[in-house]
Amino acid sequence: MRIVVARAEDFAPGDRRIVEVDRRSIGVFRVGDRFYAINNHCPHQGGPLCLGRTAPWALSSGPGEFQVSEEHALLACPWHGWEYDLATGQSFLGPGEAPVRSYQVSVEPGEALTDDPDLRMAGRAPGPYVAETFPVRVEDEYVVVDTQPVGRDRRTER
Repeated sequence: MRIVVARAEDFAPGDRRIVEVDRRSIGVFRVGDRFYAINNHCPHQGGPLCLGRTAPWALSSGPGEFQVSEEHALLACPWHGWEYDLATGQSFLGPGEAPVRSYQVSVEPGEALTDDPDLRMAGRAPGPYVAETFPVRVEDEYVVVDTQPVGRDRRTER
């Protein structure tokens, strides 16, 4: 099912809209010139995910060095701060979830942690949750969300 959300020109960068589709609440976001759609239900504890803050990824190749990525955006659940990649729905550890128990610590090269070079550079490792995302396209200057199931690794097109 394809849902026309609004005219693209009505979405300023940083805007979001929450729409109801077939008893599902879906948040549609514009980050820069890209559009994303994600389920408005946090898989962690059911919070209204799309009411949370968005932020770009900060990438670091070492101490004191960082850059902001325009290619990735994160959405943090307003209830507990769990962060999700807007493009894939992949979760990242949220604040307040750190265990009290202590663990062994080792220092390993970043390449050993994950195969995704963007995640390695950002110092992030995938968490246990994945929020449902939806493809978004701009057709005749209208933002359109497609709720047909497709693969997990989806990016939007403009």
